[in-house]
Amino acid sequence: MSAEPRLAEVAEPEPAPQAAPGTDQAVKETLEDYTLRFAPRSYRRWTPMVVATTALGGIAYMADFSIGAGIGLAHGTGNALLAIAVAAVVIFVTGFPLAYYGARYNIDLDLITRGSGFGYFGSVLTSVIFASFTFIFFALEGSIMAQGLKLGLGLPLWLGYLVSTLMVIPLVIYGMKALSKLQVWTTPVWLLLMVGPLVYLVATDPGTVDRFLAYAGTDGDGGVNTASVLLGAGVCLSLIAQIGEQIDYLRFMPPKTEANKRSWWTAVVMAGPGWVVLGALKQAIGVFLAVYIIAEVGASAAPEPIQQFKGAFDAMMPSWLVVPLAVVLVVISQIKINVTNAYSGSLAWTNSFTRVTRRYPGRMVFVLVNLGFALALMEADMFSFLNSILGFYSNCAIAWVVTVATDIGINKYVLKLSPHAPEFRRGMLYAVNPVGVVAFVAASGLSIAMYFHALGDALQPYSPVAAAVIAFILTPLMAVVTKGRYYLRRTDDGIAEPLLDEDGNPSAVTYECHVCRQQFERPDVAACRTHDAVVCSLCLSTDKVGDHVLPATV
Repeated sequence: MSAEPRLAEVAEPEPAPQAAPGTDQAVKETLEDYTLRFAPRSYRRWTPMVVATTALGGIAYMADFSIGAGIGLAHGTGNALLAIAVAAVVIFVTGFPLAYYGARYNIDLDLITRGSGFGYFGSVLTSVIFASFTFIFFALEGSIMAQGLKLGLGLPLWLGYLVSTLMVIPLVIYGMKALSKLQVWTTPVWLLLMVGPLVYLVATDPGTVDRFLAYAGTDGDGGVNTASVLLGAGVCLSLIAQIGEQIDYLRFMPPKTEANKRSWWTAVVMAGPGWVVLGALKQAIGVFLAVYIIAEVGASAAPEPIQQFKGAFDAMMPSWLVVPLAVVLVVISQIKINVTNAYSGSLAWTNSFTRVTRRYPGRMVFVLVNLGFALALMEADMFSFLNSILGFYSNCAIAWVVTVATDIGINKYVLKLSPHAPEFRRGMLYAVNPVGVVAFVAASGLSIAMYFHALGDALQPYSPVAAAVIAFILTPLMAVVTKGRYYLRRTDDGIAEPLLDEDGNPSAVTYECHVCRQQFERPDVAACRTHDAVVCSLCLSTDKVGDHVLPATV
């Protein structure tokens, strides 16, 4: 039910302006799945378990098998398993507050980042990092699919790269509605094909477990050492930004109520930080299958998931069925994750571009941009230097995620210097908040220097630890130094209606934006500076001259 807005601190009413050219189309496109904005209660009709299943469907990628295999081959099984465990703990702990905020307040990670220490323009830095994550992993998954198409259909790799890129475009156009159906229906088939071979090998040949546990790696002697564990953990921690893709689904969670709180929390934990449990298991399976392939085929094929599952299927079924099933598994996995990579990457690029230029170009433009970057990486054979790319990238991703998680966990709930309710609207935030920006730049800069041996060879393995520790320390320190003054440019958005309802969920009261003439729920609007009316967050973002943006208050 719509309510008339109650406004404060607004000027005398003037005639409502015409929407800027392209605004109507921009608004219509963003309302398909609420790109760049708060996801309203009227749209969030899925149950918690449907949202969780959809979110977990996006982690069906095969990269985990390659990552685990690469670490295991280099450092041995013992070091690899410890590295995987260390990374999983860090990812779970840092992912929990982010997943909660995304699900509770129905906003994506970029909108969370804006109000959690970075500011309206400061979070452009992290949007670019997240966009980079999506095309790096799109390229990795596309490379794996191309290997499968080469094995199964004889396609040359360059053509396989192109096919794996183009096939996701029709699927990613339609946003959450299409993605939820795709993920729910393909997940059972994917699980059966992934788990079946592993169970069969362990049950029929227990010696595979002994060989797996005893494998020493090419660079080790079978013993466990700190440097190897941290180097391996650094590669695994490149996946820390995956929480952003999980939140792209979790933002569509229904309101948390007394009646659904158990299923709500189960879904948030399982599909939020809980994704890493399945991810870590896949990495460990990757080590297991790589060791098995070394014994059966040779080391050269061990890091490739298509060869890993071909070898496993060989042991349990007729030869004529092996390659087709291996290819089906790879193709299903690639589609499930790369529609998510393309979707989330397009949101990140569009978000950054819209804030900087104050123009909304359409999400499909950046779907194509993201796919172009991914295709270029594939054609450059990124698979052959996978661990180097991921080890470098992880430093930036760790610095960002730890900074935001610390701001939520420490600055909001312990120090109470950061506003408890998230804020993302233009005019309500400072352009740049030094709390997050300084912590992130210092943590990522120093850890990258360590990674490239600038501080000596002995410290190089510790670069991911440095990224996490520096971000964790500097984020609350900067909040104390600045006394939290750079979080909010205004404490009042000019509307008397509370942002949250009596249960602490975002209010469902609706208002009409006087620029685009669309209805939006309370958290997505603010009072207009020049009219006795409200304006939505997207029209604020695309306001080139600042007519609608409320002035700063002291």
